[in-house]
Amino acid sequence: MRRKSGRPVAGAVLLAAVVLAAGVGCRPVTVTGAGTGVPESGGRLPTAPAVPSRAHTAPPSPVPPGRARRPGTEPGTRGAQVRELQARLTQLGLFDRAPTGYYGAVTTAAVRAFQKRQRLALSGAARTATWKALRSHTHRPSHDELHPPTSRPVGTLDRRCLSGRVICLSKKSRTLAWVVDGKVVSAMDVRFGSQFTPTREGTFRITFKSPRHVSTIYHTAMPYAMFFSGGQAVHYSADFAARGYRGASHGCVNVRDKRRIAALFAAVRKGTRVVVHR
Repeated sequence: MRRKSGRPVAGAVLLAAVVLAAGVGCRPVTVTGAGTGVPESGGRLPTAPAVPSRAHTAPPSPVPPGRARRPGTEPGTRGAQVRELQARLTQLGLFDRAPTGYYGAVTTAAVRAFQKRQRLALSGAARTATWKALRSHTHRPSHDELHPPTSRPVGTLDRRCLSGRVICLSKKSRTLAWVVDGKVVSAMDVRFGSQFTPTREGTFRITFKSPRHVSTIYHTAMPYAMFFSGGQAVHYSADFAARGYRGASHGCVNVRDKRRIAALFAAVRKGTRVVVHR
């Protein structure tokens, strides 16, 4: 490294730091609203899939002594039966979000709307008569109906994603679309880098795949890693699965649906195009 007047060139030191940071590997970081690189006001995007409203996530009210709740049938309960209830109500256009498994204010209102439609008592609780009517008007929910792959529609595909086999990544909708000849084969939620370590935008190619990768820089697990731009990769993130959009990556594209990323990993080959766009 050249020196001028006996001092190292500061720009060269900074460049070396940048090159090191671009090595193979990402790790999750905690961010505030400003740290995600995605608008948190104005054109606001959801901060996690199907995040219920404040009223919907309020803790359940105490159960009066001597009165036992039937799981999944009344406000304040949670579980698989509640998720099924919400999925069936979605089929009827009465529940306008992804199933959460929590029976809160939004679910109660949807049940009342269904009860009104069926001329049942407007209790807001899904007891025997309500369940019987609901099952007769709906079908058994599929896995994707119970656990939607994305919290928002993929939206209009970037024109670069309309031909061939492409991993199409939208920062606007925070989704990954696996597109084959212009058709979306699968989709999933993704989390990008923070504003200080952004995911690079542009058209790239998969250069390297590693099913059980561990970052050589941060020593964090990156299962099903598919590298497309230096050290930036699409990979499964347990942190994203646990904390949602309260965190961000060091530039990688995090996926929280392990089943879907595993299927995508099996379908993608070295050289597959990757488009990262707004």
